[in-house]
Amino acid sequence: MIKLPNGNQAQLGDKLDRYVLNPQHPKGKDKATLFKNRLGITLENKKILEDTLLEVAINHEATIYKQDNYGTQYDIKFLMTTEVGKSLVISCWIIRAGEDFPRLTNTYPVTK
Repeated sequence: MIKLPNGNQAQLGDKLDRYVLNPQHPKGKDKATLFKNRLGITLENKKILEDTLLEVAINHEATIYKQDNYGTQYDIKFLMTTEVGKSLVISCWIIRAGEDFPRLTNTYPVTK
């Protein structure tokens, strides 16, 4: 395992608003339901998830998921605890070819 390269420069973009925590998104709505039910996280309190993802990008171990012409993709799995509950969460990142910082591509609660 390795650290996410330049994790201190990680960019979340609009992935949480537009996709992961959006209950109206055709694909993201299932992730939004999981985050709400397991951890109590919604668009209204997304800062909890944002802060955690940025901390994880710096401090947790990552695995390389895939390397291709688009760049290198990394996964970081971590345990997240809130007042509502706890769950393993996977965060997926890419460092695009020609760039040197990670961008969040996806995140969701998992069982293992």
